[in-house]
Amino acid sequence: MAEQNCRAKWLSIVGLGEDGLAGLSPVGRSLLSLATVIVGGERHLAMLPIEDQREKLLWTSPIQDSVNEIIRRRGQAVCILASGDPLCYGIGVTLTRHVPLEEMTIIPAPSAFSLACSRLGWSLSEVETLSLCGRPPALLKAVLYPGAKLLVLSADAQTPAIAAQILTETGFGESSITVLEHLGGTKERRVEGLAAAWNATDIADLNVIAITCISSQPFSLPPRLPGLADAAYHHDGQLTKREVRAITLAALAPMPGQLLWDVGAGCGSIGIEWMRSDRRCQSIAIEQHPRRLQYIADNAIALGTPQLQIIAGSAPIALQDLPQPDAIFVGGGITTPKLLETCWSALRPGGRLVANTVTVESELILLQWQSKLGGELTRIGIQKAAPVGKFLGWKAMAPVTQWAVVKP
Repeated sequence: MAEQNCRAKWLSIVGLGEDGLAGLSPVGRSLLSLATVIVGGERHLAMLPIEDQREKLLWTSPIQDSVNEIIRRRGQAVCILASGDPLCYGIGVTLTRHVPLEEMTIIPAPSAFSLACSRLGWSLSEVETLSLCGRPPALLKAVLYPGAKLLVLSADAQTPAIAAQILTETGFGESSITVLEHLGGTKERRVEGLAAAWNATDIADLNVIAITCISSQPFSLPPRLPGLADAAYHHDGQLTKREVRAITLAALAPMPGQLLWDVGAGCGSIGIEWMRSDRRCQSIAIEQHPRRLQYIADNAIALGTPQLQIIAGSAPIALQDLPQPDAIFVGGGITTPKLLETCWSALRPGGRLVANTVTVESELILLQWQSKLGGELTRIGIQKAAPVGKFLGWKAMAPVTQWAVVKP
């Protein structure tokens, strides 16, 4: 009986459209009427009748405090009022990480993205979607490419102007912008213009931005695949060079949603390109040099990965208490006592460890680990044409020894 009560559906998440409570389905209306606790933002709670005396919880910051308050009421009938589809960049995503699905009921309304596509005639499956609600605007840079159709959930009335500025600064000033306000309601409106000439100020806080990307310099844009030009990064020489970086990312083999530790991150290039491979990939850059820490932050923003986590400190001490990684890259410091032991112990089973080195002493350590754990040892040699007097000759980069291994 106790287990049955634990699994009872005590939590409901009901999506609302612009038409508010009047647009609720019979199921959504029933769940709201049966609730003893109602949760929502100011706009949602204001829709309830003044005489409604039930307990109300207003979202707070940080959101985790509100989540804890909801969980504390487990067993009571709790109804959360949300905008649109709660599982489309909504509170439903957060709560499913804390409450078993068997204990909740989710009733979605049409998402802002679906409504926007219906107004624009766009196919949702061919659109890049992004939310800037509580997220860094620099995320927009990661989804820009010529011809892209973007739908962006705005944080507020200022978001369209911020997006227009980012588009202009990155060579997409000719892109068309359509701001769709109050979708599905009586106040629905659209405002159109070009990014470079955007000057609209009378924008509602509740809006979605539709962007058709047009680039004035399409051949200068950073590619989506690993191996960005070295010039894409600010650095002091501690940079995994382009060709080696591409080989290293191939060995790390990022998969959506996986976490990388970039140990001795330098300017952050490996972690940044890991995250650029898929928006769900995560990375932690561990670096002790103060100037390089700033390089990492600047590069992450410039290349559309502002959510790269940066840890100031030296390994292995700085690795304590970090989330368990799916992959680890060690780009330096291999001779540091206990570094590889700590990384190998922390790595998730089935995870990949890749280490690069250019010194004989570090090579010997990698050889010892390879003989003990297996994996592949690879010597990477790159030569580039460079002037030799009036002619061209081949100039060799320092060869890199790479060890790549999968943890059983």
